Amino acid sequence: MPSSNPAFRGLGAGNGQQATAWGAQPQYGAPTADPYAAPSPYAATTTRYMTMDDVVTKTGLSFLVTVLAAAAVWAAPGDAAWGLAIPAILVALVLGLVISFKQIANPIATLSYGALYGVALGAISEAFNTVYPGIVIQALIGTFGVFGGMLVVYKTGAVRVTPKLTRWVFGALIGALVLMLANFVSYFWLDDGLGIRSDGPLGILFSLVMIGIAAFLLLMDFDLADEAIRRGAPAKFAWYVAFGLLVTVVWLYVEILRLLSYLRE
Repeated sequence: MPSSNPAFRGLGAGNGQQATAWGAQPQYGAPTADPYAAPSPYAATTTRYMTMDDVVTKTGLSFLVTVLAAAAVWAAPGDAAWGLAIPAILVALVLGLVISFKQIANPIATLSYGALYGVALGAISEAFNTVYPGIVIQALIGTFGVFGGMLVVYKTGAVRVTPKLTRWVFGALIGALVLMLANFVSYFWLDDGLGIRSDGPLGILFSLVMIGIAAFLLLMDFDLADEAIRRGAPAKFAWYVAFGLLVTVVWLYVEILRLLSYLRE
């Protein structure tokens, strides 16, 4: 009976030997399979599988490129950085969507995304720090604190990434994005929009919700790395995992920066 799995369809008639019915005489002169020509199951494979070291290395390199780009923009004289910030954000947004939907695991794509968002973060961080001195250091401490805390939560199994949790997190994310879009449109009629991006109680509550969503997305990023390792993903897939972690951490940092500015007000 032929298998429905493509990996097994070639067994029998497709491996160099003609299939014969039980009891029938084999056809002499037909090509026969050489058992010694088949690859040994003990032969070394050329495919290198992804390890946790790959994830740590690629993620660390991606964050390093982002930080260096942000530092270079911050150190730029005058307001030249702001001329680069908006184009960098737009290009990074398009590149991020392409990487996400096509699942591109490529060092050039991931590092380019990190550099582009580093340019934007450098300008944004400088602007916030000018108005609220010391706020960038506080936001960095808060970001590392959330990242480390969620890593401990994931490793200890206090919260497990299940399909139900994944649906809830993505549902909350889509709802928050729709609300942000509605808030943006409402600025055309209302001075303060819907109030979810102001320094009032509603704005503080919304920022806390966004930070919570980003924190749970970190759990899903950690689970993605573990699942890829368990399934034997190729080593280059670590670049895609690094991209996911970079997106989440950058978003988390911006939301914490925004929340701290509300609290300063």
